[in-house]
Amino acid sequence: MGKSICILIGLMLSYPLFSQDLQEDSLKFRLNGSLTNIYRETLLRPGKVTVDSIALNERKKSIELHTNFSLSYLPMRENTVRQIYDSIRYHLSLAQKKYRISVFSDKQEISTLVPNFYRQSKKDKNRMISHKVKPPLVTNFSAPENSFDKGLTNNHIALWQSHGWYYEQKLGRWEWQRARIFQTVEDLYTQSYVLPFLVPMLENAGANVLLPRERDYNKQEVIIDNDGSKRGSTYRETNGKETWRNSDSAGFANLREIWLDGENPFRMGTARQTKTVSRGEESIATWTPDIPEKGRYAVFVSYQTVKNSSNDALYSIYHAGGKTDFRVNQQMGGGTWIFLGNFDFEEGTSHRITLSNRSKRTGKIVTADAVKIGGGMGNIARMPNPGGFETENTKSAEEQTQKEMLASKINYSPEISGYPRYAEGARYWMQWAGVPDTIYNRTEGKNDYTDDYASRGVWVNWLAGGSSVLSDAKGLNIPLDLAFAFHTDAGTFWGDTIVGTLGIYMTHFNNEKFENGRSRWASRDLSELIMEEVTSDIRREFEPEWTRRHLWNRSYAEARIPNVPTMLLELLSHQNFADMRYGLDPSFRFTVSRSIYKGMLKFIASQYNREYVVQPLPVKDFSLSFSGEREVELKWKPTIDATEPSANPTKYIIYTRINGRGFDNGVIANTNSYKVSIQKDLVYSFKVAAMNEGGESFPSEILSACRKSDQKGEALIVNGFTRVSAPFSFVTSEDSIAGFAGSVDNGVPYIADHHFIGQMHEFRRIIPWMDDDASGFGDSNANYETTRIAGNSFDYPFVHGQAFAEAGYSFVSTAADAVENGTVKLSDYRTVDWILGKQREWSIARGAKPPKFKTFSQLQQKAVTDYCNGGGNIIVSGAFVGTDLWDNPFATEKDKEWAQQTLKYKWRNNNGAVTGHVKSVPSPFLPIQGNYRYYNELNSDSYVVENPDAIEPSDKNAFTIFRYSENNLSAGVLYKGETYSTCILGFPIEAVKGQDKRNELIKQITDAFK
Repeated sequence: MGKSICILIGLMLSYPLFSQDLQEDSLKFRLNGSLTNIYRETLLRPGKVTVDSIALNERKKSIELHTNFSLSYLPMRENTVRQIYDSIRYHLSLAQKKYRISVFSDKQEISTLVPNFYRQSKKDKNRMISHKVKPPLVTNFSAPENSFDKGLTNNHIALWQSHGWYYEQKLGRWEWQRARIFQTVEDLYTQSYVLPFLVPMLENAGANVLLPRERDYNKQEVIIDNDGSKRGSTYRETNGKETWRNSDSAGFANLREIWLDGENPFRMGTARQTKTVSRGEESIATWTPDIPEKGRYAVFVSYQTVKNSSNDALYSIYHAGGKTDFRVNQQMGGGTWIFLGNFDFEEGTSHRITLSNRSKRTGKIVTADAVKIGGGMGNIARMPNPGGFETENTKSAEEQTQKEMLASKINYSPEISGYPRYAEGARYWMQWAGVPDTIYNRTEGKNDYTDDYASRGVWVNWLAGGSSVLSDAKGLNIPLDLAFAFHTDAGTFWGDTIVGTLGIYMTHFNNEKFENGRSRWASRDLSELIMEEVTSDIRREFEPEWTRRHLWNRSYAEARIPNVPTMLLELLSHQNFADMRYGLDPSFRFTVSRSIYKGMLKFIASQYNREYVVQPLPVKDFSLSFSGEREVELKWKPTIDATEPSANPTKYIIYTRINGRGFDNGVIANTNSYKVSIQKDLVYSFKVAAMNEGGESFPSEILSACRKSDQKGEALIVNGFTRVSAPFSFVTSEDSIAGFAGSVDNGVPYIADHHFIGQMHEFRRIIPWMDDDASGFGDSNANYETTRIAGNSFDYPFVHGQAFAEAGYSFVSTAADAVENGTVKLSDYRTVDWILGKQREWSIARGAKPPKFKTFSQLQQKAVTDYCNGGGNIIVSGAFVGTDLWDNPFATEKDKEWAQQTLKYKWRNNNGAVTGHVKSVPSPFLPIQGNYRYYNELNSDSYVVENPDAIEPSDKNAFTIFRYSENNLSAGVLYKGETYSTCILGFPIEAVKGQDKRNELIKQITDAFK
């Protein structure tokens, strides 16, 4: 009996605990489902949130829940936090609903995951990291506006474009760090965002941007130094009130053609210095380069930071467009290459760079060392280190010893990369830039692959050493606001599923603090803001189903090591065809880069607790017109950014170029029109940028004008070539093959591409990746991987205009949209030249958004018809003048009727020729003679015309005047009617080789119109 009572009491005591466990399991199950729904609704992708533990404290009336990491992956906002807490309360008992609830993920209460930028109150001041620095490292004092208080003036950003060409010790060869796939390789591909788009956007907002890889694509490099220069370059000094002398610090010297491991060119030479003066005769150091060929070059300077250094050293660059002055704060950045800007230079020794000791403060020190112009070729030599032969297949110390013995029998010698410096990894640029070898040689020469990625974060800390970021460390004293690593290795999926965007940051290090004591959770804020901008902009502009992936708090070296807020972005998967159908499109890359810039801008604004303004978009509807014998009027319209109310322009900058030399520093216009005085017989070119308190936009297209002294007439050149695009891509209905087919259309780069490596040759989806030398589906050739691929220069009115001027015609030019909206009247001109280049109606990727780049819109067709009926003469040239209106799923019967009835031509086929040769043939008109060649292969000088149109006359008064040489298909049609004349060419005039031949072609056509 007693025993039974004890058992019963035991059961009674244990039952509540058993019941509580069941209740907790049931609650977890319900919360898991509820939180998972929130996860999926927020990220629009599969995933699961689980509650790992629930701590109930009846005495304190509190409930604490800990979830798995998935909840921390969400873009956390205050309303998201409320939604999560409301969801949890819904599943609690009536009494528990009143308890204080705390939800944790990644060891953080979820409200702390809301970025400061999105908080209405209770901002985390410990993650607001601002630096009091003025002036910044470099300031352009010749810019019409050089301070953007609501942009990024006085801010410094370190960023890099993933990997690079490196030496693989295990194989004793130079190679890429990633596979050649989909016509590119990540080592080059990420640069197609960073260099042409992201860095200029940040700099246009006023930021100083520093990179651990070469930023200039120019393969030429000219070094001018006080310790000696090569070719015809010279360094000289003039002494004024103060005298130049040797600095106590070592300086740069270019003593070798090839640099070996550990050699530092910034420790091999001397530097010069003098004291500053505020009045009296100045002392000047002058670097005169011998430029090997005309072109655009980056200019870098070097100096030494010493005790009492000046913060306003005055550098002047005399370039093809004039003179540009910079103030450099030499209290930071000494002993490495400091970028000033990109400039046009003529061949020879007509240009110079000077440094004056003129300053606001007397008695400070300015130092002068070397000047570097251009990017150049790699000059860091590497060879195997015996320890570098260890591989994953090495199973024992004995095997490793055997490998080393075998390696020792191979006669290796130091080998340079053979590639342009821009292609190389950060490790090699750092050595050339004077970075200590303790930073870039992390493995003591055993593994360049590891050195390359592991050095970037350490380089960030070296830049910031001595500043408020790292006050106790040695470095360049540059107060960096953030660091950013740009990658495109977000993973792989089969088929056409978008892999999408992944963000990585790291807080669980050094007690979650930076060395200056501030919270490392600022890195999450940065990552969240950039992720938000990128994914929302892509979904709106390109692909509604773009995948927003996780925000990972992971220990990647590039995210962990920097002592500033840092994000590692995996934008997309360069291994995934669906992603790369967008990724190879220049407009996609522009938009993504702008998204990243906006995220950085908003993050820094929240760090400094200041207002921000987003820089404007490029202007549109640009046009020129004569407003007198010696005056041209410029007109344009702003482009409204519907998603960024602050991005409206408040004024504009007009840049001018004369006879194709270089653009000047610009002048400000307060309205969207401007009049410019011109001299006769000179070809003037103009571009316009919009501006506001946040910065300067990208420039407009370039329009040109010329007033001839003894003109034969006035011509209007219409730029209708606005297309930029990825190469033609396809998928088959059975989904067995897919890919990019440059033979159909290589697309149109923005200005130029440097990431294209060669045509894709493996189209079979079933072929798997084996290694980076055999990447399976998407595998591509390598015969173009250091070649500049020319694209749309947006400068063709100048090319055509030179020909009209040579033929004796005055001319102005306009964007085609300005004709469409009625700003420009075609009827004001006797002759119109309509440039179409490779314009064709085109969809991006799968066609989620409407097509763009139609040759002639309905309104443009009407304007041309009215013009012709009014007696005007028109020239139209382009590779798809027929294809776009006939062999195009978006074309209509009205398009074809218009071309035949108004312009008097019809389409024959869209593969008129392949050899690039055109010949004139007899016709009833004035003799049109000559043979012409156009660019029919990828090259560095002109966009490629793969398959020009064959077109035929459609009227009895229209005749073929040109044929393609290899097949005699009609390449050009000229019509002369009673009222008007037309000349339609199936090949673009600007793609004809040689300005003399373009001049000849335009003259013959205009003569035939008479």
